[in-house]
Amino acid sequence: MVAFIIRRIVQAFLVMFIISSIGFAIKHNVGDPVWQITGISVSKAERERIREQLGLNDPVYIQYINFLKNAAHGDLGQSYFYKKPAADVILDKAPATLELVLVSSMIIVVLSIPLGVYAAIYPKRIFSRVVMGGSIVGVSIPVFLIAIMGVYLFSVHLGWLPSFGRGATVNVGGWRTGFLTVDGWLHLILPSLSLSSIMLPLFIRLIRSEMMEVLESDYIRYAWAKGLKKYRIWFLHAFKNTLLPVITVGGVQLGITIAFTILTETVFQWQGLGFLFMEAVERSDTALLVAYLMFVGMIMVVVNTVVDIIYGVVNPTVRIAGTK
Repeated sequence: MVAFIIRRIVQAFLVMFIISSIGFAIKHNVGDPVWQITGISVSKAERERIREQLGLNDPVYIQYINFLKNAAHGDLGQSYFYKKPAADVILDKAPATLELVLVSSMIIVVLSIPLGVYAAIYPKRIFSRVVMGGSIVGVSIPVFLIAIMGVYLFSVHLGWLPSFGRGATVNVGGWRTGFLTVDGWLHLILPSLSLSSIMLPLFIRLIRSEMMEVLESDYIRYAWAKGLKKYRIWFLHAFKNTLLPVITVGGVQLGITIAFTILTETVFQWQGLGFLFMEAVERSDTALLVAYLMFVGMIMVVVNTVVDIIYGVVNPTVRIAGTK
């Protein structure tokens, strides 16, 4: 088990090394930091002095080594627009995105498990057919279109929910959260529902297919033959084994959901990482682009590593297969 964990951690560092290489390539090739810092009114000699001061005249491999050293200490450069460290800007915007992803993930879990299990147990019932038909429609509609439809229906037409912004927030230990205010929750409903619409249909179909496959296995037939109660068979024996692949896919999709917040946050003007990324692209703020890439990449790597380790603990055959 220890060797398995060490391998996964080494793989995580390797992936982060690749992500950092991509980040450095973006920083090195997109835009000119000196022009972004100084503008057009600074002389050529002054620009050369700043270029030398920033180490931009050094060989590429020296610049890359310095980039890795700074990144290891949390220094991802200076945001040209915000005039402060890019890492500080990312950490300031991260709570909004993480809260949005957390609520969306809870919606996915709460809805997908009962709907997927029901559709697997009773595949021919009308409600199951409606659920599966709705999941196909949900997969086919882009998230930004669902967001726009939600704004029109619940904000413009009915006037029940706000259509943009985070609402009132409270500062708790440096973390600005909307979880502690009613207005914050009202502003959170539409964005979280829109974001959850990306993965909810996929998880319903995944849970249904895995559950139906488990229900056809030999040990489930043996459980029926022993005369066990149906709820014990469905939820203790079948559903427990259904969760293994769902956990794996869920870990991967969590990181993807963070990346998908770009569209949702743009529609709802949600001041999180996705909205910040779009602003950085428009302003050619390469330091922020690199910081966003590194932060989201780190979250995906950490989540996937933790999921792999949990999966290895739950299913020992994964560890055995990994030693071959």
